[in-house]
Amino acid sequence: MQRQSGAQSVRQIFSFLRDAQAKEVPATLVTVVGLSGSSTRALGTHMAVAGNGSYAGSFSGGCIEAAVVAEALDAIAEGKDRTVRFGAGSPFIDVRLPCGGGVDLLIQPQLPAALIADCMDRLNRREPLKLLLRPSQPRLHILPPEREETGPRADDFLVWHAPDMKLVIAGNGEESLSLAQLASVFGADILLLSPDEQVIDEARVSGFECMRLTTPSAVDFQADPWTAIILLFHDHDWEPHLLERALHQPVFYIGAMGSKVTHEARLQLLSERGLDEAWLARIRGPIGLIPAARDPSMLALSALAEIAAEYRKVAR
Repeated sequence: MQRQSGAQSVRQIFSFLRDAQAKEVPATLVTVVGLSGSSTRALGTHMAVAGNGSYAGSFSGGCIEAAVVAEALDAIAEGKDRTVRFGAGSPFIDVRLPCGGGVDLLIQPQLPAALIADCMDRLNRREPLKLLLRPSQPRLHILPPEREETGPRADDFLVWHAPDMKLVIAGNGEESLSLAQLASVFGADILLLSPDEQVIDEARVSGFECMRLTTPSAVDFQADPWTAIILLFHDHDWEPHLLERALHQPVFYIGAMGSKVTHEARLQLLSERGLDEAWLARIRGPIGLIPAARDPSMLALSALAEIAAEYRKVAR
């Protein structure tokens, strides 16, 4: 039994299913459809299990994964959906959750390849994914993406997933690279904008999407509601045009590096350019949860924690 390494987003779960099907390896989607008591995972959380015993995702940090894989392999062999409970109230008395709660899992083997591909296409286009899991045909149905709370719907179960968090990082120096690398480990998509050729070269080696900045006004990018824009410039002359562009995007977070004095001067300059207080209030500064973090790695951690907390509000 081998777990796929790295961050396990919804997109990676469905990518795992698609790749297994492409190799003609049977696979199953496993979904949390019920919870009681405490739990480390939310309703709608997925795992994917392949017929060779490999899997992606987790439900308990190691407490029940082996048992989930065993049940999934049995479901694949039988070719039928099943619902299994682990933890409190489960017939599996030897499989317990340390938190004392219980979890109900819906196991759906061999979902249609075309449907999995459709899910992947939507996630890659950064569209929300809304699924209806059913005990009858069609067993998994894609619904229009309007936001709706994950949970039971009569005999069915509805799951709504936001796109992965994306960071547009504009800056120069080590701070930009540190934040890009840390956010990538977290599982975020990255677009790095910089006038610094060395930063761009290093970012490309790491596989990040990059855009070279030549002048402050010569930049154009599109963002969605699940994108954060953060400016990490020591030379603040780059900021006004970029911040104005950011404020015209439906993003969930805008932040810019600098002290309180720097931030006040930034807001004053933007006010003089005609931006009103309601718009300026969207810009975070100083950024991060750790006051006065000056080390690039510490600043990256501080900023990412703040951004992730805000993303959670729009992704749940």
